[in-house]
Amino acid sequence: MSKLGLGKGSASGVALDKETIKSALALADVDYCEVRFENSEVLSIGYQGRGLDRISQDRLFGGAVRALWKGGWGFVSFNSPAELPDVVRAACRQARFTGDQQNGASKLAAAPVVEEDYRPAWTLNPRGVTLDEKVRILDRYKDLILGYDPAITAAAIIYGERVTDLTFANTDGTFIHQEKVDIGASLSATARRGATTVTKGIGRGSSIGFDCMLGADEELRETCDLAVRLLDAPQVKAGVYTVVCDPAVAGLFVHEAFGHLSEADNAYRNPDLAKAMTLGRRLGRDILTIYDTGEQPEHRGYLRYDDEGVRTRRTYLVKDGILVGRLHSRETAGVMGEPPSGSARALNYTFPPIVRMRNTSIAAGESTFEEMLAGVELGVYAVGSGGGQTNGEMFSFNAGHGFMIRDGKLAELVKDVKLMGNVFTTLENIDMVGRDAKGRGGAGGCGKGGQMPLPTSGVCPPIRIQNVIIGGAK
Repeated sequence: MSKLGLGKGSASGVALDKETIKSALALADVDYCEVRFENSEVLSIGYQGRGLDRISQDRLFGGAVRALWKGGWGFVSFNSPAELPDVVRAACRQARFTGDQQNGASKLAAAPVVEEDYRPAWTLNPRGVTLDEKVRILDRYKDLILGYDPAITAAAIIYGERVTDLTFANTDGTFIHQEKVDIGASLSATARRGATTVTKGIGRGSSIGFDCMLGADEELRETCDLAVRLLDAPQVKAGVYTVVCDPAVAGLFVHEAFGHLSEADNAYRNPDLAKAMTLGRRLGRDILTIYDTGEQPEHRGYLRYDDEGVRTRRTYLVKDGILVGRLHSRETAGVMGEPPSGSARALNYTFPPIVRMRNTSIAAGESTFEEMLAGVELGVYAVGSGGGQTNGEMFSFNAGHGFMIRDGKLAELVKDVKLMGNVFTTLENIDMVGRDAKGRGGAGGCGKGGQMPLPTSGVCPPIRIQNVIIGGAK
């Protein structure tokens, strides 16, 4: 069944121009005030089982005002441009109510004043591809999956697209107008034999073009073949192994287990975490460098400016094994006396920005894949991101599948590969970093603070880790 609808707030053709926003900001009687206004076209297409399940088209049209007074914030969202002056006054009243009238101080790190009208360099503007053509492409992928092997009984495809016209201005004098796009898709095959079911998939994503959805045939065939082969693959035997992680597993680890610890709004509220993440601490060997960046427009975490109007930059978190930085909003940077990193992000205009990752990556090293396998008498090559969870320093992640490593060579295919451990111990145990870094795509995104799914990505090489706990068969 398909569904076509118009969602939250219909754009009336009225937008917020520069003079209207500046006039409204002139009403602010607080330490700082900002306006964000967006007009987003959102498309979602889903296939489930053997056919097209849904098509939904939506529009997000509205804005938000955030005000700061003596350390207290006010936040109000709105839909009608005519409401802006009243909304500015309301956000300022909130800030004045929540601010500490006696001892409060607004600590907001300085950021350059910017005026820019920015358009990305599209590789293939999704607005130039018709809905019929998008469905035709996805239909063909669905047919490829279902026609690959009789053991494949279902296909699942999720395609999401959001094209946004975004305006930001603040009382510092910054005024930015920019176009943004986010495309994310997951395509998976489910194979079944008796009581055994295996699902395998691929991901696609981009911040500059629909062309990320083209040319997936060969990778889909390989994925379908893998799903069928995994039906007969044994479970990995539980134990402690040397593990080589492919770029997807390395990316999952660096985002979930380490990246969230690097978000400064977590650290400055938690003394124990702040102590564990003291800058200058050695976390790993000299070969380990981790960074987060708004660069790399071909990936979903690309940002030119964050949602506080700060130009994004490459932020090194670990350099040559030493903890050297963290991710900041202007407020956390001001509180901690560090420079802002352009990491304040909001899912849409109904949310205030919070500190979020963008493209979290491990810098490529010097080891070849063959060198990483060499000398491993018995180990596991973990492949593909299967999701997982973290609890403070502890993590538990599922790889999509794996291969045993025997006497320095890849051996049999195995499934149900779960990696567990302590993030700091695991970082110390990374003893090789590969040369060939790859990005990751897919639907969904990060879910911090209930703002889900915020697009993130990263570029990682394979890494080798000693003494990893692997859950599996006894």
